[in-house]
Amino acid sequence: MTDMNDQAIITRQQGRGVVSLWSALPLPARLALMLAVWYALYRALLPVADFITYRLLALPHGTHLSSSIAFLIFEVPKVLMLLVLVVFGVGIIRTFFTPERTRQMLAGRRESVGNVLAAGLGIVTPFCSCSAVPLFLGFVETGIPLGVTFSFLIAAPMINEVAIVLLYAMFGWKVALIYVSTGMMIAIVAGWVMGRLHLERHVEPWVYELQAGDGAAVEDTGLDWSTRLAMGRQAVRDIVGRVWPYVVGGIAVGAGIHGYVPEGFLASFMGKGAWWSVPAAVLLGVPMYSNAAGIVPVVQALLEKGAALGTALAFMMAVIGLSLPETIILRKVLRWPLIAAFLGVVATGIMIVGFLFNLIF
Repeated sequence: MTDMNDQAIITRQQGRGVVSLWSALPLPARLALMLAVWYALYRALLPVADFITYRLLALPHGTHLSSSIAFLIFEVPKVLMLLVLVVFGVGIIRTFFTPERTRQMLAGRRESVGNVLAAGLGIVTPFCSCSAVPLFLGFVETGIPLGVTFSFLIAAPMINEVAIVLLYAMFGWKVALIYVSTGMMIAIVAGWVMGRLHLERHVEPWVYELQAGDGAAVEDTGLDWSTRLAMGRQAVRDIVGRVWPYVVGGIAVGAGIHGYVPEGFLASFMGKGAWWSVPAAVLLGVPMYSNAAGIVPVVQALLEKGAALGTALAFMMAVIGLSLPETIILRKVLRWPLIAAFLGVVATGIMIVGFLFNLIF
């Protein structure tokens, strides 16, 4: 018994020594070490997935079941690891932005410049469709033009770190870059068009009755790096903790399609030859409610089975960027003609992107 107690004491002392050594390392060294461990684990995912599928579970190669299982075992940890890394980084970037600072950056800008800046800020700022009403009110109070506001509201939910990570993980950097650039273009052009339509009269009158002060003070963002890193870790807990069930569910659906849907089956109604596939995909996507974590793995599986890239991207953009909850929330501050114009302009932009990429790729 004494020997066991002595061993426990030695183990605790060793643990404290490791913690002390870790704390003594400079911050850049700790980050570099964590990144190296992350990379080593990431590189091991494929051989581990093959080992579990074909050695541990002893599933035969080339069957529907083994193909689906291998897909699931490999994709789930891969996507989650990429999410943790990117969300942590974006969480740190977001410590430099607050709603007040965002409004200050957009206020007083020329409209065309404001559309570009608003779309860019929509990507890196932590706002989603749930924030639509308070953000809209804050922007109006600060005197930001209606079209600029819509550029921000389009980009914020449509282009987010979860969508970018999933697209990179499943399709590579080219498709991820296509998604970001086309999403930015839709947000900029749609916001500009909304501004040209001069539909301010369809904003609920009480919105303009709000007292427009001189703008809220910019919150203090002079944080030290320990605080910023802590906020990055909190972003991982909040975002990854919230979306991981959607990741697993979406990949599970994708795994089923990957393993069991015959090659080319979807080409007949989601391929390039079906001219009506892009508008049908957008019309189908608008009333649906999902997020990038749930829809991107399904899109990957659809592409593998013959769906055209433009059609699949149009469907995904419609689901993420034109969600039904956001439309319902916006009704609190906008009248139906303005909401209909908003949906129509964005849907048209998405369809143009879909047709364009079906033509090019």
